Amino acid sequence: MSRHSFIYGAFVLLLASLCNRIIGFIYQILMIRLIRPEGVGLFNMIYPIYVLILVLASAGIPVAIAKLIAEEVARGNLWGAYRVFSVAFWWIVACSLFFTLILILGLPFLQNYIFPNPKVYYCFLSLIPGIIIVSLCSAFRGFFQGLQQMTPTAISQVAEQMVRVIAGLGIAWLMLPRGIEYAAMGISLGVVLGEFVGFMFMLAIYSKKRPYLPPLSAYCPVPVITVTGQIFNLAIPVTLTRFVSTAFLTIDAMLIPRRLQIAGMDLNEATGVYGQFVGIAESLLFTPSIVTISLATALVPAVSDALAKNDLPLVRVRTEEALRLTMLAGLPATAIFLLLPRELCRIIFGYADASTALGVLALGGPFLYLQQTTTGILQGLGRAERPLRNLLIASVFKVTGIYYLTSTLGIRGTALSFCVAYMIMALLNYRDLKNIIGLRLDFGYCLGKPLVATAGMAGVMSYVRQFIMSFGELSFFDLLVVLFLGGVTYLFLLLLSGGIHGHDLRRLTSFLGWRS
Repeated sequence: MSRHSFIYGAFVLLLASLCNRIIGFIYQILMIRLIRPEGVGLFNMIYPIYVLILVLASAGIPVAIAKLIAEEVARGNLWGAYRVFSVAFWWIVACSLFFTLILILGLPFLQNYIFPNPKVYYCFLSLIPGIIIVSLCSAFRGFFQGLQQMTPTAISQVAEQMVRVIAGLGIAWLMLPRGIEYAAMGISLGVVLGEFVGFMFMLAIYSKKRPYLPPLSAYCPVPVITVTGQIFNLAIPVTLTRFVSTAFLTIDAMLIPRRLQIAGMDLNEATGVYGQFVGIAESLLFTPSIVTISLATALVPAVSDALAKNDLPLVRVRTEEALRLTMLAGLPATAIFLLLPRELCRIIFGYADASTALGVLALGGPFLYLQQTTTGILQGLGRAERPLRNLLIASVFKVTGIYYLTSTLGIRGTALSFCVAYMIMALLNYRDLKNIIGLRLDFGYCLGKPLVATAGMAGVMSYVRQFIMSFGELSFFDLLVVLFLGGVTYLFLLLLSGGIHGHDLRRLTSFLGWRS
């Protein structure tokens, strides 16, 4: 069976994420303009609750599938890999059915005590069928990720996103005359339809592309209870990490609109400002996640594979390279968000006021991207409890900040609270990596050179921006010119300083396997 390298897997997911991010950006722009920030705010008030139930329904099992299958394949035990997948799949079926039933029974409670705006009920109701669909699909994605074959996940994600955008916007447009809450319900229906199509793609790929088992010789099946123990030893910490993360996102969604009302806004205004925060500012901030999340996904089996071979130096090499790539993508994006927040929000989305939050959020950008990558590494090391602890600490600071700062500083206080949380978790994750694998980064190579190139890029962009603004406000074409010149400067300075090398480009262009 052919094994795909870590760089190849990350690059495939990067391409899919880039495609999805472009589609998603167009989707976000059209959605903001179609259902306005209030409608986006309604959808994002209940979406974290939906994701929270998804976390419980999948129970962290897909990550366990990826890690355990990677270990079995590294040992040449394909029968053992299928054994893990079979047991894990039926656990996901049971968990997803159970939590879907619990959610249906708990809807009256959510409606009366949790939802901050009564208009979100139908929007949330439309999402419920997606719980089983997404949970089952995640099992197949974990299977192929464990084989370090990221193409099936990439294909299904692109198909899912395409349907989500077309169906969501189409249904929202048809429902808009009935009210903003029905338009938000259309967005929810688009999400579920997209997830269903993605699942169908995964089933088709699995039926045709899964590796065939060799003839059975002396293989003795591991007892179900043993496999179950292996799965949940990893899945439980992962679930707790994601549960804590999503639970705090849910708290954010419930708390921010209420604290904005304390700051003097009415319900509809608070919903709209919250919609700008999550639908515009955070959407822009998370753009570099096409790199960091792809790295984090590919790192789980890649690091597990290296550990199964007791190759700690390879773990360090892959970790350092992942952190370097994170900085290469994250630092220039941060500079763009700091220099051009108003232009980005006004020209792309049509709501310049969202720049208030984006300008503050940008300060935490590098820490957010490091947090995502280091979490993937720690999970690949089988130490998922560390990100859980770190997330818990960071989230306590975030919620405390939201409670006190939002009511006094408005949405700026919310954004500042998020920045503090990103910084705390990134630093705690890095400290854990130093302690566990003895990581010693070359800061000049991983951080210094990208930082110098970013500073040069920022200088060029600032000068060009001021020159153009001397003739009037920036247009869309002007923004593209500023970004293009800044990007060219950044790449030139990286090449000049040795921040990127020929072998980096060869890896991306020829899909060469990892060579350490």
